[in-house]
Amino acid sequence: MIPTVSFTSLKKPEKGDIVLFVFEGGEHGDSFRVINKTLGDALTRAMVAEDFTGKLGQVCKLVSPSAEYTHVVIVGLGVKEEFSNDKARQVGGAAAKVLNHKTTSITLMTDWDFTEYSTYIALGALLSVYEFNKYCTEKNKKTDTKYLQEIQVLTSDYEAAQKGWSNIAAVAEGSYLTRNLVNEPANHLTPPEFAKRIQELESLGISIEVLGKAEMEKLGFGALLGVAQGSDAEPKTVIMQWKGNPEDKEAPIAFLGKGVTFDSGGISIKPAGGMEDMKMDMAGAATVVGLMKTLATRKAKTNVIGVVGLVENMLSGNAQRPGDIVTSASGQTIEVLNTDAEGRLVLADILWYTQDRFKPRFMINLATLTGAIVVALGYEYAGLFSNNDELSERLSTIGNDIGEKVWRMPMGPAYDKALDAQFADMQNIGGRDGGSITAAQFLQRFVNKTPWVHLDIAGTAYTGKGTNNGPKGATSFGVCLLNQLVKEHYEA
Repeated sequence: MIPTVSFTSLKKPEKGDIVLFVFEGGEHGDSFRVINKTLGDALTRAMVAEDFTGKLGQVCKLVSPSAEYTHVVIVGLGVKEEFSNDKARQVGGAAAKVLNHKTTSITLMTDWDFTEYSTYIALGALLSVYEFNKYCTEKNKKTDTKYLQEIQVLTSDYEAAQKGWSNIAAVAEGSYLTRNLVNEPANHLTPPEFAKRIQELESLGISIEVLGKAEMEKLGFGALLGVAQGSDAEPKTVIMQWKGNPEDKEAPIAFLGKGVTFDSGGISIKPAGGMEDMKMDMAGAATVVGLMKTLATRKAKTNVIGVVGLVENMLSGNAQRPGDIVTSASGQTIEVLNTDAEGRLVLADILWYTQDRFKPRFMINLATLTGAIVVALGYEYAGLFSNNDELSERLSTIGNDIGEKVWRMPMGPAYDKALDAQFADMQNIGGRDGGSITAAQFLQRFVNKTPWVHLDIAGTAYTGKGTNNGPKGATSFGVCLLNQLVKEHYEA
């Protein structure tokens, strides 16, 4: 359940658990001064005792010496001139994280010039307290566990903040959906089940079309179906259409996602260590689904196509073999040298299908595509590959502001040589050198001249440790980024 968020005018809270924010360097706002005076300078003494200086994300928590309040938390904002929406998300998450399971309601006192940042502070708080305990029966039996249910934000221009919240609240809903999908175990979230859950979005006004194996065979989806042939679970391609501006005669925009609900590697089997995390190899598709929910929830005034290819990559007597040759929807043939390079095969068919059927203004695909991008960029940035400078610059600028960062990687004809095949038009791998780049070069062969971005989110979609914006597991990277891209540049 997502906690409720409300905004109201700045005033001294009467009771409860409260959070104050201070910038680095000793500059305190009116809220801090009022509460500190009420508590007999207890905040000042606590900060000295804890060596609290206001650095970004630094937390000082104390049990209130006054019966008015239960806990008082002070969170550092860092240097005032460097504050941003990204940092607002971080400090909001830090505030909620320290009080989660200790109370059901918190009050965030955001004075200063915080109206423009208060919604991102609230978003950070919501993302921080997300939990996936659906299958934890013992935890669910602990009736004394407190879960944060209400967040009240006090800010100067609370009416403007409340108005802006409708956009960010939709991001939170989409992010929760994305995380829930990615965190689901693969025995529960098979391709058919994934498709069923997407169909639930029809209640929001999204039109849904599901292609089964027979339909995809007619469309010539040989690359996608080759990946799926080793699994007993039927593959699906799901097309989502949000028509938020039906009078707009311009082509829609399109987002596509890789949806491998479990990736064993196929015959080119992965090592056993860490294979359990391969339930998250559908994070690209989950991000697209979460984004579509976000856009529909806030009734975005634009027309959007979402397409996801859903398969399971398994071993069996019918599994795809290294050396097999498949024919993609584009008619190009592919020699499959490694069955663990399967995501690009799935994307090849849905990219071609989307550009051919919908003629979109642009396509952005997301995929946990390569381990090579993690080697290159670690876990801080997603890799961005594109044939379009404008899209790339817009995504980079927005990502830096909100904290879902992307780094543009090189592309070029020289990398294509690594994909030359002896027995087909191309092969699906290009060797270890520049692995994430050659994967992008492979995808580019299926977009024609459509403006296109490939986001390799292998390092950012899932985290092995908790952060201020969520626990271990799915991060929902991309939902906020792409929603903001649409909001700033592609709405009427």
